[in-house]
Amino acid sequence: MAETLALVAGGRRLEAVWHGPPPDAAPTLILLHEGLGCVAGWRDFPAALAETTGLGVLVYSRAGYGGSDPVPLPRPLRYMHEEGLVVLPEVLAAARVENAILVGHSDGGSIALIWAGGTSGGPRRVGLVLMAPHVVCEDRSIDGIEAARAAYNHGDLRARLSRLHGDNVDCAFWGWNGAWLDPAFRKWDIREYLAAIDIPALLIQGTDDPYGTIAQVDAIRAGVSGRCDVLALEGCGHAPWKERPSEVRDAVRTFVSAQTSTAGASATDDARR
Repeated sequence: MAETLALVAGGRRLEAVWHGPPPDAAPTLILLHEGLGCVAGWRDFPAALAETTGLGVLVYSRAGYGGSDPVPLPRPLRYMHEEGLVVLPEVLAAARVENAILVGHSDGGSIALIWAGGTSGGPRRVGLVLMAPHVVCEDRSIDGIEAARAAYNHGDLRARLSRLHGDNVDCAFWGWNGAWLDPAFRKWDIREYLAAIDIPALLIQGTDDPYGTIAQVDAIRAGVSGRCDVLALEGCGHAPWKERPSEVRDAVRTFVSAQTSTAGASATDDARR
């Protein structure tokens, strides 16, 4: 059963929902949405993950998205740094997460990497699941985001996003779109955080992603010090969890089962010492 949470992080109220067992009973999957996502945008994926893995699932809308508090525009070009280094640690503390597996999609994947490589303390770091992550700004990313701007201004994208974000729709879209299309964002690069990441990661990338290429996955594999498993999905676009749900759920279940078994053994060894 889903439970609505009252979370405050970064000085703003955040919409949040919990699925599955509480944090003191099982590790927690923390879902970090894409640049146009929110709690509602994940559809039934959080509940399905809780059922499939037997773990707790925390899903929240970042400020400026869904039912969370709005933020002023334009967003700073380091908005993902702020989310990973400041806001996410506060979310984890407020939700009393003890063992964390971050599941990030697109911008959410980048935020997960910044958190994993740029912060210390907090819950035990069990693993990362990154779907269509990005660590540098590619030409394909810009092309896709320019196409999204045209669809928002001249097509039905705004109407569709309004169903998810309500009064936050312009805040959500222009905060993301404006930052990525700022000429200075071409220099955006978070590879400096990778070397400090020593926890296992599962990277999931669609070969037909209009926002990024397999080069993003290659850069992560080359940069981190922990083990990386890669699931490349032929013919899949930017949202593997939505386009290929059964394959993604199976891969996540297998990955987290291995990591939680290892984490449990490590915790037992620590207690015996």
